[in-house]
Parts: sequence; C-alpha cells; structure tokens
Amino acid sequence: MIPSPRCEIVPAVFQAPFLARLFFTIQLLLERTFAVRAFRLPHLLACGLLTLLASAAQAAPIDIDDGQHKAHLPDTPKRVVVLEFSFLDGLASVGVTPVGAADDGDANRVLPKVRKAVGEWQSVGLRSQPNIEVIARLKPDLIIADLGRHQALYNDLASLAPTLMLPSRGEDYQGSLKSAELIGVALGKGPEMQARIAENRQHLKTVADQIPANTNVLFGVAREDSFSIHGPHSYAGSVLQAIGLKVPEVRKDAAPTEFVSLEQLLALDPNWLLVGHYRRPSIVDSWSKQPLWQVLGAVRNKQVAEVDGDSWARNRGIMASEQIADDALAVLKGGKAVLNP
Repeated sequence: MIPSPRCEIVPAVFQAPFLARLFFTIQLLLERTFAVRAFRLPHLLACGLLTLLASAAQAAPIDIDDGQHKAHLPDTPKRVVVLEFSFLDGLASVGVTPVGAADDGDANRVLPKVRKAVGEWQSVGLRSQPNIEVIARLKPDLIIADLGRHQALYNDLASLAPTLMLPSRGEDYQGSLKSAELIGVALGKGPEMQARIAENRQHLKTVADQIPANTNVLFGVAREDSFSIHGPHSYAGSVLQAIGLKVPEVRKDAAPTEFVSLEQLLALDPNWLLVGHYRRPSIVDSWSKQPLWQVLGAVRNKQVAEVDGDSWARNRGIMASEQIADDALAVLKGGKAVLNP
C-alpha cells in the first residue's frame, strides 16, 4: 500500500503546542477517511483544507469597546501606532513592536526596559500633538490614543485605522491595568496580557512585603520654576500605595498632581521626599539653599532622594509600576533609584 502523503509544513498559526497537536490530529483523520483512502485525494487537498483552517484562525476578527467607541479589527493587528508611553509599555509587556509611537521626539524619555523590549519604532511626534500625516504614511491597522489628550483627534485617527481611546494621562495604577487588558484583547493577546498582569501584581506584592509599616512617602516633579506633587490618586502615588506606603494629599479633593510652594510642602512634611528633576537646576535645587528647606523632616533625617522623573511621572504602565516599586524599595533600604541616562 502506498502511504498517504503528509503535509510537512505546519502553518504558523498552529505552531503553539496545543494547536500543533490539533493540526496533526486533523491531518491524521483526513488520511484515514474513506475519501482519502478510496480515491487517493491529492496531497494538496489535505494540506489545502488545513491551510483554510489556519487562514480562518488567523483572520478571526476582534470587536472591542473602549467605553467611548466600538472598534472592529478584521484581523489581528500587525501595524500598531501608540500615542502614549503607557500604551508602548502595554505592547512591550506582551512582546509587540509598534510601527510608530508618539515619543516627544526623544526616545530616551521611554523607560529603558520598554525600549529594549520593543526595539525601534518611527516617531510620530509629540504625545500632546501627534503628526497625523506621519501616522497615515505608516498605514496602521490599529491606533491606540489617550482619551484625555486625543479626543478631538478621534475622527482623523479613526479615518486611518480602528482607534482605541484609553485613559492614560492622569490615570492611576488600577486604571492603567484595565487599559492594559483592553490592549491585550485588541492585539489578540488577551491571555498573555492577563498572565503579565498577574505577574505584575505578584511583583508589587513581593515588594510590599519588604516595605516598613506606616512609612509616609511623597513624590514630586521639579522643573526650573515649579514643583508638582503626585498625590494618592496620581499614577506614581497609587503605585506607592499599592506597595503599602502612605501618600499625603495636599488637600481634600485635590487633583492627582498639584503645584505646591515650599511652605505647602513643609505643611505636608513627609517622612521621605522623592524628587524627579525634569531639568537642572530645578526649583528644588534653589529651595535647598533656603533656611526653610532645612526645617523639612525628610531633610533633617537625610531622607530626600532623587528618582527618575520620566520613569515615575511620564511612563505609566506595567513595567513602569515595577520600576517605581523597585526604586522605592531600594531608596527605603538606603540604596539609590535607577536614573535613566
């Protein structure tokens, strides 16, 4: 008896172990059918049936509702453009490289771990004002934009590709995880994202188990002429709370971030003051020369430390939260935070 021919090449969609087993099971069943044995269906017919199955699996459409709009993706997106650092973090968390990203024209603002994970991308300009023409030239099949920054651009963006509008700027830690879940679904990587989020929660729990109880920590960003504190409802503040730290609030019902004077900072008087300098010399450099600065408990106790402003304030996301948690623990243990070059 002449053996039935076998399809030697497994379509890419069946490379996962479970799907690979399914592929060869289907092939075996085809070989043993009456039709194959009796009429010697050509090798290409068996392979063709399997290829159709593979194509159908690969072309499975994705429908997603971001709470503002509904997006239909006819296939798993392969040319993704993201307009916020947190969304770039989301792609990196499941091993997806975008074709374009709004990076303010400075890739060094992006968390180093994220840059390493995603590789190179085409800059599409500022996060606050992405370049629509550049985005169009990239021919995206999915755009992920910030609900706060880009709502007015939705129609322009949606005319280019299915567009998700997710909160990023002003979002807290738990909210960012919800956005990450939707990004995972949109990328066809829902289970992978769920696993990564579970890993993230465990990472923060491990850090929390090492944090001293009742420790009061305040993070702020220093520019040349201003200092903004990131309270408990900010991204960095909510991550600090997630690892068991107490984060003071400038006043009841305060915004996530608030500009404060040196006198207002003194009234908050945190145990630890963590400062991210956007530019040097900063206002904190000036304050440090004033007598009132020496009244701060954190200054007297040598508990003022520098952290990376980009990592802590601009890079919201799964990897960013882990960097914040690791930095905070390192500082509280007498070490130093990671400062990006």
